[in-house]
Amino acid sequence: MSNKRLIIVGGVAGGASAAARARRLCEDCEIIMIERGPHVSFANCGLPYFVGGEIAEQDSLLVQTPESLKTRFNLDVRIKTEVIRIDPAAQRIRIRERETGREYEEPYDDLILSTGASPLKPPIPGIERPNHFVVRDIPDVEKIIAWSNNCQRCRSVVVGGGYIGLEMAEQLRHRGFDVTVVEALPQVMAPLDPEMAAWVHTELRANGVALHLNDPVVSFEPPSAQGPARASIVVLKSGQRLPADSVVLGLGVKPEVGLAKDAGLEIGKLSGIRVNEHLQTSDPHIWAVGDAIEVRDGVTDQWALIPLAGPANRQGRIAADNILGRPSRYEHTWGTAILRVFTLTAGCTGANEKSLRHAAIPFQAIHLHPGSHAGYYPGAEPIALKVLFAPDTGKLLGAQAVGHEGVDKRIDVLATALKAGMTVHDLAELELAYAPPYGSAKDPVNLAGMAAQNVLAGDVALAQWNEVASLDPGTTLLLDVRRPDERARGFIPGSTHIPLDDLRQRLSELPRDRDIITYCQSGQRSYIAARILSQHGFRVRNLTGSYRTWRATQRQ
Repeated sequence: MSNKRLIIVGGVAGGASAAARARRLCEDCEIIMIERGPHVSFANCGLPYFVGGEIAEQDSLLVQTPESLKTRFNLDVRIKTEVIRIDPAAQRIRIRERETGREYEEPYDDLILSTGASPLKPPIPGIERPNHFVVRDIPDVEKIIAWSNNCQRCRSVVVGGGYIGLEMAEQLRHRGFDVTVVEALPQVMAPLDPEMAAWVHTELRANGVALHLNDPVVSFEPPSAQGPARASIVVLKSGQRLPADSVVLGLGVKPEVGLAKDAGLEIGKLSGIRVNEHLQTSDPHIWAVGDAIEVRDGVTDQWALIPLAGPANRQGRIAADNILGRPSRYEHTWGTAILRVFTLTAGCTGANEKSLRHAAIPFQAIHLHPGSHAGYYPGAEPIALKVLFAPDTGKLLGAQAVGHEGVDKRIDVLATALKAGMTVHDLAELELAYAPPYGSAKDPVNLAGMAAQNVLAGDVALAQWNEVASLDPGTTLLLDVRRPDERARGFIPGSTHIPLDDLRQRLSELPRDRDIITYCQSGQRSYIAARILSQHGFRVRNLTGSYRTWRATQRQ
């Protein structure tokens, strides 16, 4: 493989990873990196935190520079330079220097496209108005910071409630600005199911972020004397008009496939570059990695766009391996992700209910609210944990967790289990580290597995939070088994109250001609109640997640 000429278009996660791996495998290869922007390898996931000042120095965002890559890896890095055309037949690319306009050509033996994805800018009237910002690279956030430094108590409207939108909302609040998040969907964080996203809504509002959900932007109008603002009047479908001194567009991203498309490479139905399991495009000498490509979803096996830094890094390494004679496969992406919103952490891995229904995959869902560590050790916080699994085999399909502590390690364990093809039976048997400050003898992951085992064994039938609103009191009794002091702080309307410890003595008060749904605070005591009732001949289901999950959805 010596003297191979490898050109990589685009840096950041996928391109830089491919270049470094290629050099480690081939000291004699000529490796050229071409980057359109001024920075070839930077931490784009850290950009919002630079805006908010949590990352104080811009240099902290620079993972590598052209000089460091030259010194350590002997790479020919050309920044502020863009590839404007690929000639696959001749195996050549045409390049333009952005500052001088000079154009020239370079031949390649193999080409890696790491062109990434660009922020979505739908054709909304006025979207290009001044003080409208996107967050993709360091120059983007430099513009936001320059605006922020000249604006006190300003009003920022963040359009889009995804990861970037919520991170920017948090950081702009840290700078003291009035922040509003506008989301066209009924919830923020689309990878979460609605009842899990509800916890994020509560946290945002508790920290002074106004939310407009299920209300898309229809136009950005010029400010007027009646509606003064430095950027726009953001007009929503509902008719609400939001004065904005700045607008941050967090509407998602789309793969940058212009070069690939013009070169005749196959583009998938989702508008990403189509690659095989070796990350090879439809041209045998052109490879593609990162946010520009379509991947196979690890649960549904359907094509998907999942723009995450971790997968992009691994893809870069795998593409370099294949080019340099080490056969390697990239099979799936699982969509494991995590987000901090003020003091709350939300994480997910695998499929959610929407994607499972779309793929016609049967599933069962459980909710629980275990402590982040042993309850007797000070500082334990509840974690809202949801696990999705196959109703026949118990195979893990997805998981979501929201809480103030311990979410990250549970999601990482569940992501590992998902990748390994484990079942909920395996979760129950995992041997996880335990000491009172860190966990419990039965870790939340173990408890999730055990709760799911109870369902699979037929020990308990479940009711879901969204069934409560449509229950017919003529056919179903909702039974609260909490203590009186807990009920005094709130209960599900229409429910009957019998504390768990009184249940056996008061069975005669319960109807045998109606279904019974038990609930408590988090689901454990109501499970015990369901077991008691079922063994006394009652038709009973347990409200999974119980009052905590139901209550969270009422705060939308």
